[in-house]
Amino acid sequence: MLYAQDTEKVKAFFRDVLELPFVDAGRGWQIFALPPAELASHPAEENRHEIYLMCQDVAATVEKMKAKGVVFTMEIKDQGWGLVTQFELPGGGRMGLYQPRHPSPLA
Repeated sequence: MLYAQDTEKVKAFFRDVLELPFVDAGRGWQIFALPPAELASHPAEENRHEIYLMCQDVAATVEKMKAKGVVFTMEIKDQGWGLVTQFELPGGGRMGLYQPRHPSPLA
């Protein structure tokens, strides 16, 4: 679940910018399909979660998204385990994007 102050902007972003497939579950409730995903647990001083979309070429994906008006809030950073950036989610805060460099359970 993603909670946002302006859900219409978020839905339009997922539908029109990211072009995620979706179904209308009724009364405007759009349910979006996501590509395969990974889940990891990291030690931290506080409980929190982050969502990162994965891609095979982060630089190319950033350029494609910028061409559609997406605003990125940080430059691509090499974290060792992957190349990471972050973008504004219209009406819903920020979301990460990364190109993994670690072994994947999906491979």
